[in-house]
Amino acid sequence: MSKLRILYAATEINPFLQTTKVAEFLQTLPQGMQERGMEIRIFVPRFGLINERKNRLHEVVRLSGINIAVGDDEKPLVIKVASIPNAKLQVYFIDNEDYFHRKSVFVDKNNKFHQDNDERAIFFCKGVLETVKKLGWAPDIVHCNDWMTGLIPMYLKTTYKKDPIFKDSKSVFTVYNNSYTQKFSDDLAEKVKMLDIDDSMLSFLESADTDAFVRCGMEYADAINKTNEDFSDNLNALFADFVKKKNIDTVCADDTLLDNCYNLYNELSK
Repeated sequence: MSKLRILYAATEINPFLQTTKVAEFLQTLPQGMQERGMEIRIFVPRFGLINERKNRLHEVVRLSGINIAVGDDEKPLVIKVASIPNAKLQVYFIDNEDYFHRKSVFVDKNNKFHQDNDERAIFFCKGVLETVKKLGWAPDIVHCNDWMTGLIPMYLKTTYKKDPIFKDSKSVFTVYNNSYTQKFSDDLAEKVKMLDIDDSMLSFLESADTDAFVRCGMEYADAINKTNEDFSDNLNALFADFVKKKNIDTVCADDTLLDNCYNLYNELSK
């Protein structure tokens, strides 16, 4: 039985919230890996659609209180936790009043894309890494899921590469289908930038959309894969380019998901 430490970062997870394939994937995969002997931590945003009372979320004061920089602003990080019923898995929720208390995920009630979704993603990615540092828990594998987590592999290769908690961590980035075409502000790269990141490393963000985050995740991750959804032509082409570049070809089909990821994690950790 493997004793690897696996950190999952994702946009959502059952039973707390499900709007996409991500929630289903994150319900199945961590539990399957835990049953195979791996040690698991899960991080998701605390979107306002999540009912705190019903799901028994509570704040972890010792982990909260960090200020996370997004561009020129700093926002306070609040960490909440809850357990997945009958699974013995704890989920950490990244929270901030400005970014996550609205009663929606990425679009409002009029189906309009939130203009600060880029900042919410930056805050989430940094918040995950800073919280893991505070936990003092060194992951062997950081498995990032969907566009919102796309900056984490780059941060691991740059700003956090010398940190004792992350110095041996490898990352996996899983691509999911999405149809967002809206553009972020022109200063996206400036907001994303951190220590040890120069402008040339941020060229993947030039399109300033959710695909930019996907490109970044695929470029800097140690392994990439995608779900067996029906992808847009654009995302299929994007993924194919990186598969060719990295000489891999992995699809997370439902019937082989656990075996494939188990083998991948062990291979990366060698």
